[in-house]
Amino acid sequence: MLAFVNILDIYRQTGGYLEGHFLLASGRHAPVFLQSTTVMQYPQHTEAIGRALAAKLELDKTPDFVLGPAMGGVVLAYEVARHLKTRALFAEKDGGGGMKLRDAFSVDRGETFVAVEDVITTGGSLRKATKAALQAGATLLAGAVIIDRRSDDLRADWLLASLLQLPLETYSPDTCPLCKAGIPLEDV
Repeated sequence: MLAFVNILDIYRQTGGYLEGHFLLASGRHAPVFLQSTTVMQYPQHTEAIGRALAAKLELDKTPDFVLGPAMGGVVLAYEVARHLKTRALFAEKDGGGGMKLRDAFSVDRGETFVAVEDVITTGGSLRKATKAALQAGATLLAGAVIIDRRSDDLRADWLLASLLQLPLETYSPDTCPLCKAGIPLEDV
């Protein structure tokens, strides 16, 4: 299993740990951004992370599929599914602010799934992807992320297995000290 320091080391070694002023998918601003696509370009790291997440889930039964939100969760869902010996699916934006299962995928009522994501701050993308599978009639067994950036108050809302809990500071745009300091905002 990958330990706390190893996950951060992998992000740093591959250039996936960025410092600056970033606009997150949640709309919040942050001084640190964790770029998982940079990490996932290295199959040895992706394989190790997928194996560790699959083990961390400690499931009583094999799910029918693993689901990840596009784009960050696609490769991860595949790798976790490979270790669980099941299918990998992903959800994509539906054009209306939510997510839908890719048209090429079929989900039968009663199938079970695990939802995975690389890094979460509020959990919005993972929730939307999960909702799409639930609406198709599937049942959620568990959720897992590589890095859980949520604050303690958000973490209590939805329990997820994670390889690392790293509640990094985030700011609303109107109270962001990085904006007030004039540091340029990067949209990642």
